[in-house]
Amino acid sequence: MNKKYFLIIIFGLIGLITSNAQPNEKIVIDNDIQLIHIQDSIFVHVTWHHLNDFGRFPSNGLILVKKGQALMIDTPIDDDKTERLTKYLKDSMSVDLTKLIIGHFHDDCLGGLGYLQSIGIESIANSMTVEKCQEIGLLLPSTSFTDSLTFNFNGEQIDCRYFGAGHSFDNITVWISNKKILFGGCLIKSVDSKGLGNLSDAVVNDWDNTIEKVMKRYPEIKTVIPGHGEFGGVELLTHTLELVDKEKGK
Repeated sequence: MNKKYFLIIIFGLIGLITSNAQPNEKIVIDNDIQLIHIQDSIFVHVTWHHLNDFGRFPSNGLILVKKGQALMIDTPIDDDKTERLTKYLKDSMSVDLTKLIIGHFHDDCLGGLGYLQSIGIESIANSMTVEKCQEIGLLLPSTSFTDSLTFNFNGEQIDCRYFGAGHSFDNITVWISNKKILFGGCLIKSVDSKGLGNLSDAVVNDWDNTIEKVMKRYPEIKTVIPGHGEFGGVELLTHTLELVDKEKGK
């Protein structure tokens, strides 16, 4: 039996994601969406999009599953992919999505907010993100915080925190303390990145100071998830600092 469909059957029968999945194992949902298992019931969701200026490119988000419920960090870039991912969780894994955390105001963080709001999902964002959405006419996240928000998601402590500007003026990180996982989003670059990417809303002068604050706050980081590209360890943070230094030197 095809390994993918075997996993789907098992998940559907037991109604939860087991810790038996192998690290870095991929579940291919369709041509645009994959789940990559990183540990326990935590997955990176990788979705591919096409833009005329850039061609086809991937974006990362995170799915944390506990007790049949899921927390999503960042949506795919549009409602269609977000709906497909959410329905896969429900239909093939017997998991109900209940919360969304939004990393900043760009589409690769909240492009699927319309669909999630249509099915009643709570959305959490930095108050500056909410204000920016209101300013430019985007849908508004339902729950906002200033500086930080820590909450318990079915036994997992989640720490949403604003350390300062970088990729955007409002970008936050999300820390899963028991797992030592940092979702850095577009604030953090993958190790194969040659530059800082889209700087249209960046605050390059603050970026390195923001990264240093993150490193000081979470010295025990084991896994770092960037907004695009391969995840890894603390080397992603140091690589991002090098890229910022290079950009400042231009």
